[in-house]
Amino acid sequence: MGMPDDAVTDEFVDVTDIEGHYGNSSVMLSSQITRRSDSVRLARFIRENMSQDDVDTLRSEMPDRLDDDQLFHMRFDKQSAFLGKMVLSSSSDSITVKVKIATYPKDRLQAGRIVEELFG
Repeated sequence: MGMPDDAVTDEFVDVTDIEGHYGNSSVMLSSQITRRSDSVRLARFIRENMSQDDVDTLRSEMPDRLDDDQLFHMRFDKQSAFLGKMVLSSSSDSITVKVKIATYPKDRLQAGRIVEELFG
């Protein structure tokens, strides 16, 4: 399927042609945000466009969503995101967001506090 070269103009977005579970062609867009200010803006955008129920779910599931590498995992419904709403999803056909919580030295408790600050 693929996307035209001019469909994605942002030099920070990687475009990869992939094959779906049923053999359908699809496109995966991926990006890595490394600047703290951009990360905070992304977290704020996600938080401001989530329902209070989903925020409460994130908060209650935080220990399970934060892995040993201090990656905080979230999945969002694609169709809702297209409409500007961030709705948590458990589907594999979703937008996957992984947020690396950097602490030095590595400290899971401190990482949890940072997640709470960003998304709480």
